[in-house]
Amino acid sequence: MSDATQRLSDDSTALRQSPGVLRWVRHLWWRFARFVAARMPTGLFGRSLIIIIAPMLLLQGFVAFVFMERHWQAVTDRLSTAVVRDIVGIVDIIETYPQDENYETIRRIANDRFNVRLTILPGDELPPARPKPFFSILDTALSEQLTRRIDKPFWIDTVGDSGLLEIRILLEDRVARFFVRRNQAYASNTHIFLLWMVGASVVLISIAILFLRNQTRPIQRLAEAAERFGKGQAIPDDFKPRGAREVRRATSSFIQMRERIERSVEQRTAMLAGVSHDLRTVLTRFRLQLALVKPSQETEALSADVDDMQSMLQGYLDFARGDAGEVAGELDLTDLLERFDIEAESLDKSFTSAIVGRPIIEVRPTSFTRLMTNLIDNAFKHAQTVDVCAVHTDRVLRVEVHDDGPGIHEAEREEVFKPFVRLDESRNQDDSGTGLGLAIARDIVTTHGGEIELGDSELGGLKVTVRLPA
Repeated sequence: MSDATQRLSDDSTALRQSPGVLRWVRHLWWRFARFVAARMPTGLFGRSLIIIIAPMLLLQGFVAFVFMERHWQAVTDRLSTAVVRDIVGIVDIIETYPQDENYETIRRIANDRFNVRLTILPGDELPPARPKPFFSILDTALSEQLTRRIDKPFWIDTVGDSGLLEIRILLEDRVARFFVRRNQAYASNTHIFLLWMVGASVVLISIAILFLRNQTRPIQRLAEAAERFGKGQAIPDDFKPRGAREVRRATSSFIQMRERIERSVEQRTAMLAGVSHDLRTVLTRFRLQLALVKPSQETEALSADVDDMQSMLQGYLDFARGDAGEVAGELDLTDLLERFDIEAESLDKSFTSAIVGRPIIEVRPTSFTRLMTNLIDNAFKHAQTVDVCAVHTDRVLRVEVHDDGPGIHEAEREEVFKPFVRLDESRNQDDSGTGLGLAIARDIVTTHGGEIELGDSELGGLKVTVRLPA
């Protein structure tokens, strides 16, 4: 269980013990934490990008809020105040001093001195209120200033013509209609600030992405090299320490570890080869001496013991060596399974096999052949019917071996994978009866980076499932 899952589980336990409002709050927090954890990126690149982008967005959001709240609104208030003062002055002139019939003089003064277009309309009613825009800073500022500075009904329209504002003020028997340029009452250059913010964010994020890719690529190469080494595949010749100092140290440590492991395997293999040669020499002398003795029941028993010793010795050497030095290559599952058809006929057993997907797999051929031999031969020893199903996809190779034998009790399934463990009716037997069959099988699967498990077969016996990364 991961640390995050453990923390969520602890929170869930504490939640059930908390009463009232505290329990409700913790429940909401727990659900929110699960929601966020499920959607967080799992890769180093994505998480590093969030670490860089999140503070940047928060900072820019705060700056934008302060700008909108302080600068933009303050400038808009000042500009709106100036426009309303001009309009109030024009209204005072209209009501205080007599005007000509078409208001030509006051219209000329409004246009030339205040840059306001004035029209006097007959009537004593204002149009119905217009809907306010989404951002109503200008509407709010104009309404507050008009309410404060003129005690008359008014009507404003900031939505119609994007370049003009229309303001109507109800006089005694007429309506004063004003058209003002929007930039006279509104801070219209705000988009430049926002554009700079967005542009700077895009540039910074692009630089961060390029930088992070260069930093995470050596880590990805290290992970790929470790995976290939675990599967017994060759590591690229150009693999060497790259990236940041910590990544270089990790890569150098991995290379040194690989060299130590390979050197240890070579020394162990050389030692085992020497031991095998010496012991087989002794067994060969035994065989020669037995061959010179007159055949009898005693010599036949001794010869059988020598054969058992030879088989046991080979089993121990195979388990100790583990075929770790073998290089991965291609293997045809079809050819491999056809061998067991012939063996099943000689043993008078029923054997069927099926392959789904590509029959060509990339494994350690000798190790994988020994793995399948151990599993299928064990099934032949304890069952009459054996069925093998292999599914090969782009991600995984899954092989299932079913039989109709007595099977293994669920409580003992983990024990049979231990070396030299032999249970009653055990399925953990190789040809020599050393109790290494399934132990060798698990070792081979582990060196391929996979897993092996036992279960109940649909045929009534044991099911062995092997999963290897493709």
